[in-house]
Amino acid sequence: MREIGLFFGSFNPIHNGHLMLAQYVRNFCGIDEVWFVVSPQNPFKKISDLADESHRLTMAELAIGNDNRMQACDIEVNLPKPSYTVRTLEKLREMYPDDRFTLIMGGDNIIGFDKWREYEKIIEHHRIVVYPRPHCDVVVKIEGANIEYVDAPLLDISSTALRQWISQGKSIRHYTPDNVIEYIDSKGLYKN
Repeated sequence: MREIGLFFGSFNPIHNGHLMLAQYVRNFCGIDEVWFVVSPQNPFKKISDLADESHRLTMAELAIGNDNRMQACDIEVNLPKPSYTVRTLEKLREMYPDDRFTLIMGGDNIIGFDKWREYEKIIEHHRIVVYPRPHCDVVVKIEGANIEYVDAPLLDISSTALRQWISQGKSIRHYTPDNVIEYIDSKGLYKN
């Protein structure tokens, strides 16, 4: 049985903070693989801010490279929109009944977790690993939840900032892998 960490996100674009966090969780939380679940539409975000999911999946694949213990996961691309984590998890359990899935979540997301659709079903079946986020030092207790707060490095890198820098003509070198930067440039992403 594999223990698979599911790192949900827009990855708009993916950056080194995402990759370093995934590596940390894999190294220190009993996770065999980390899957970057590219969300086509987060119900809490405006879709107009998103690059097309095919671009975001490709960038995740490029960033991961040949690390066979990580992968970009497109499951939500084929599910009804908006994406609800509870439905994605049900589908993954159906597709991979011999594996266990752990959610990897930022401290800012656990704060509003009780607002997620059918969050009770999520905590019934899944462990949640919570990593620190800048300006968010709240520890949330949810009855019945298997929540593990980890002391992962606090990285203050955001996809929002990277998009702004790109639109301003600034370099994002060293913030995201070079092959992702080349892809962004070749497709003209985030220019306006």
